[in-house]
Amino acid sequence: MIAFTAAEIAEITNGRLDADPEITPLSVVTDSREATPGSLYVAKPGEYADGHDFVGAAFGNGSTLALMERPVAGPDGENYPAVVVEDAVLAMGALAAEAVRRIRAARQAAGQQFTVVGITGSAGKTTTKDLLAGVLATQGATVAPQGSYNGEIGVPLTVFSADSSTRYLVIEMGATGIGHIRYLADMVKPDIGVVLGVGTAHAGEFGGVGNIARAKGELVEGLSATGTAILNLDDERVAAMRDRTQATVLGFSAEGRTGAGVQAVKPDTNPAGNPEFDLVLPSGEPDLHVSSKLIGSHHVGNLLAAAAASHAAGVAGRDIAASLSTQTAASRWRMERTERADGVTIINDAYNANPESMRAALRTLADLGRGRRTWAVLGAMLELGPESIREHTVVGTQVVRLNISRLVVVGREARPLYVSAVQEGSWGDECSFAETIEDAYELLNAELEPGDLVLFKSSNSVGLRHLGDRIALPPQAPVPASEGSEQL
Repeated sequence: MIAFTAAEIAEITNGRLDADPEITPLSVVTDSREATPGSLYVAKPGEYADGHDFVGAAFGNGSTLALMERPVAGPDGENYPAVVVEDAVLAMGALAAEAVRRIRAARQAAGQQFTVVGITGSAGKTTTKDLLAGVLATQGATVAPQGSYNGEIGVPLTVFSADSSTRYLVIEMGATGIGHIRYLADMVKPDIGVVLGVGTAHAGEFGGVGNIARAKGELVEGLSATGTAILNLDDERVAAMRDRTQATVLGFSAEGRTGAGVQAVKPDTNPAGNPEFDLVLPSGEPDLHVSSKLIGSHHVGNLLAAAAASHAAGVAGRDIAASLSTQTAASRWRMERTERADGVTIINDAYNANPESMRAALRTLADLGRGRRTWAVLGAMLELGPESIREHTVVGTQVVRLNISRLVVVGREARPLYVSAVQEGSWGDECSFAETIEDAYELLNAELEPGDLVLFKSSNSVGLRHLGDRIALPPQAPVPASEGSEQL
């Protein structure tokens, strides 16, 4: 972390200093349980809890300073050392922006390069971030988000992990409204901006797909004339963003689009479902082959995006292809494959879901499941707004047309998916509706057989990723009544 004294934090955030001005935090946390000796605790109001209620716990764990919106008194009646600001989250952003500026200045003064890469899109952000970070880490010190730290809190926390030794800073950018990505781009000033796709995720919150495209394009609008915009030319809405940036445009395509400098030639999947292709880069380097360890043909686009961004960052093609061919999934619940000892295969892709990623996961299930009994355990896709019933209906129809053996729909919000599957011709044992996750667990635990292939897919808050984890464990035999309860 770049060092800031309490006095500097107050100046940068326009806050009121109520602490020793020389206190210099060693890290930044927003969860009091993660506080360590010397940390700065950010007391932010939350949806379910107010961080100010945990200031004492943070200091008990070693925090030496807090960034808060009102003073908090300790057991002795004295206020905890703090910088008091109007908005703690915006103050975090201001501090992160200054950290990026200082890192860039320090490295330039030392004759060293510093590259910031921003990634956005309706699907694939985390996978692409992980892939890109994996490539860049072979070239120099690289900082990237944990999991899906991609918002107004997660992005600053990622920045605070960087310092003057950082060569590459990879930032994942999410949004739920117009202006969110512009705010993040203004904060980190990316040199390279990657836009993966414009889907229907969060369409309800945005007010339509057009507004999603407008929001995602804020990333390339924030690039300077010396920057590079990496655009998915297979997505018409993304391709149109070339007119919204002053940066150099580098397009990528898995479908042979004209003008794409980065392409996948002869893309295919092997019997294990891993994508393979010959990689074409603008440098014209020959014999670049990518044989990925990820699961699903839909990852070709993510692999190409990571390759394009790596090329823009100056990485040689042979190093890009080699790294992409060795990396496995770095973040949990993204097409995560588990082989049970009894021969059941679990594919847990339930970190999140939207219509595009749901269809891609189901196609992968169908491809991998040839000759096996396949199960699709599906929950709701949230935040789709007025399109929710229609999109769930389309997925239910797709399950039947892909000849998935068994469908288990979990939760009332996903019921239109179940209804459409029944109407398409799936009934009896082929299609089941489970009111709760526990009901689904009992059904699966009782009926899964050796050789079955099971996909779990839903939006994050539905919780099917945890059901997938439970099913990935050895099957639980029912407890006999004589052992599990007293007989009356």
